Amino acid sequence: MARQTTSSIFEDLRLVDADRLRRLVRMGAYEGHTGGLARGKLQANVVIVPRSFASDFHQFCIRNPKPCPLVGVSRAGSPLIPALGDIDIRTDAPQYNIYHFGELTRQKTDVIDLWRDDFAAFALGSSLTVEAALAEKGVQLRRIGCGKASPKFRTRIETCRVGPFGGEMVVSMRPIRRCDVDKVRALTARFPHAHGSPVHVGDPSIIGIRDLMAPDRGDAVEIMEGEVPVFWASSLTAQDALARAELAISITVSPGHMLITDVDARADGGAFRV
Repeated sequence: MARQTTSSIFEDLRLVDADRLRRLVRMGAYEGHTGGLARGKLQANVVIVPRSFASDFHQFCIRNPKPCPLVGVSRAGSPLIPALGDIDIRTDAPQYNIYHFGELTRQKTDVIDLWRDDFAAFALGSSLTVEAALAEKGVQLRRIGCGKASPKFRTRIETCRVGPFGGEMVVSMRPIRRCDVDKVRALTARFPHAHGSPVHVGDPSIIGIRDLMAPDRGDAVEIMEGEVPVFWASSLTAQDALARAELAISITVSPGHMLITDVDARADGGAFRV
């Protein structure tokens, strides 16, 4: 039997529901990107910090809802956020980044061995949530299914600082056909916990981006004739804030490797418990 290609595996997974997809991730059977998967379900970034910093980080998210749409908070010491589904924060994202004093030190497919009783976990909605919805409406996103992460850029848009957490907003960029821009604005506005509508359309220099082919993170995507760059606030803003805070340890999911939840992508509520 011929081996499946990465592309064919991805296409098969697009038909898998959220619960089964999470179980595959938990077993280590899938470690790839999640954009375009689990149609209709909210995808979430995960941030894990020691409890002593949890209150400040919580307020940072509340004061910066566009880049950090807070959809779930665990109790200190618990890896569970029941309101988001049958989820174990330690295992259910395909890949995690581990930071020590603001530096990325390694990546892991689970963080069971690193978990501590004083950890608090936060779930932040991801714009990957809406990619399937955009594709369904005929909006062409050329990178879906190619195993690439959307390009991310630091901007000169300042966030509201809380305690040690602050810095500039990070945005994700997707090339959109000019004829689709109004449709994209209207559609993404219906997903407030997935960053909602774009923060900027067009000339990147206005928000402090010099070169679209040199993203700070993710994969460069060329703007083709008839397209314009469209920018959404990104929860990588939170990762940058963590790096600046230089905590002894913090954990996030790796870019593009989100936690799949059971929450309807258009839901406007979540779990808000510390």
